[in-house]
Amino acid sequence: MKIYNTLTRKKEEFVPIVPGQALIYSCGPTVYNYIHIGNARPMCVFDVLRRYLEFRGMKVRFVQNFTDIDDKIIRRANEEHSDYLAVSNRYINEYNKDAEGLNVRPATVHPRATENIDEMLDIISTLVKKGYAYGASNGDVYFRTLKDREYGKLSHQPIDDLKSGARIAVGEQKEHPLDFALWKASKPGEPSWDSPWGKGRPGWHIECSAMARRYLGKTIDIHCGGQDLIFPHHENEIAQSECCNGVPFAHYWMHNGYINVDNRKMSKSLGNFFTVRDVAEKYGYEPIRYLMVSSHYRTPINYSVGIIEQCRASLDRLYNCRDNLQFLMERAPSGEKEGEAEIRARMEEYKNKFIGFMDDDLNTADALSVLFDFAKDINTNLNTASAPSKELCSFVLGLFMQLADVLGLLYAKKDSHSPDAEIEKLIEERTKARHEKNWAEADRIRDELKARHVVLEDTPQGVKWKIVK
Repeated sequence: MKIYNTLTRKKEEFVPIVPGQALIYSCGPTVYNYIHIGNARPMCVFDVLRRYLEFRGMKVRFVQNFTDIDDKIIRRANEEHSDYLAVSNRYINEYNKDAEGLNVRPATVHPRATENIDEMLDIISTLVKKGYAYGASNGDVYFRTLKDREYGKLSHQPIDDLKSGARIAVGEQKEHPLDFALWKASKPGEPSWDSPWGKGRPGWHIECSAMARRYLGKTIDIHCGGQDLIFPHHENEIAQSECCNGVPFAHYWMHNGYINVDNRKMSKSLGNFFTVRDVAEKYGYEPIRYLMVSSHYRTPINYSVGIIEQCRASLDRLYNCRDNLQFLMERAPSGEKEGEAEIRARMEEYKNKFIGFMDDDLNTADALSVLFDFAKDINTNLNTASAPSKELCSFVLGLFMQLADVLGLLYAKKDSHSPDAEIEKLIEERTKARHEKNWAEADRIRDELKARHVVLEDTPQGVKWKIVK
């Protein structure tokens, strides 16, 4: 598999530290509000990365943090006359609901920043001892950026350019405008923890360095997140981690592209800001998931009402293929027929094409197109007229669902032919009425089923039905 590495700006063969295993760290949300659709993209994209590596037989340890102490969390707590813990706990729970709705698997570990203060203090103390950090008279601790000669290597920004844009804010006691906070002295009424420099709380960047080291080790395989995190967050992570530990922090850096809304940058001030919950209440979660994997992860994508409706329609096509195949399998005779081995081999080629695209920097867009080609082949060549065997139907259905599962799709709707005693009973009564040529009764039952959004299709194998709302 080849991965585009932000650090080197080229595709590289993925060679894990330990063969057959992958250590992945993904930056998680700051839990002060519901996640927005921009947050959903890295959640879904890097869930696919994990699923694909596992599909290829790798053991994946996937860590995603929660930033549960931050200025925004404290501000929300003050607005609600609450405390940071109540706010962070509530929105972690809401995150988990949305993640489940998006079919994002729970991380191997979901550490919280406040559970790793000791690890952060250990890193900060080491940086101070090595001369890479210093304490200010007000209790803040800063990273001495210019001492790190490689600073800027991830964002590929010359240090002189970074210097020209840096400023020292009121109240900061930095040696240089580029220096960033590792530890912030406590303010009245804010939560705080003890440290060698007085009471305070961690800076944002130190959190991920500490949690990655504790749960994955000093050097990890892949660090991932949104493109907006390249600078300064990930740049600062590299600096503090490598200066502390003396070894490379991550071998591969993956960053997903931005999401625009109606071709404009999403912003609360523009009134085009949407939470995942808002969109899911109208369209369901799965169309959101589909949107996130329908384009290559490094390209920008656009959200609009028309696009999300197209995603829902595209999903319906895949569900119809699944349901048709399930219907065939339930009614097909056992015992493979002549020529079905060749059909199996042809169907297996879709898996090989799918793997080829996914091996090329997680190209989900083209992998998804393979899934639609697969569905077209199934619909064209496996039907009531071709009378495939139960074994062939089972093989093809399993393969189709396996590839869909790598993308995290086809999870929201149960099989539309799953048993429903009342509907099945009505269908049996209608069949009996038709057999007895009681057309009025048969039509009455069909109308009753139609009122329940049950659509019938008479086939040589029996009555095929599904619920369409």
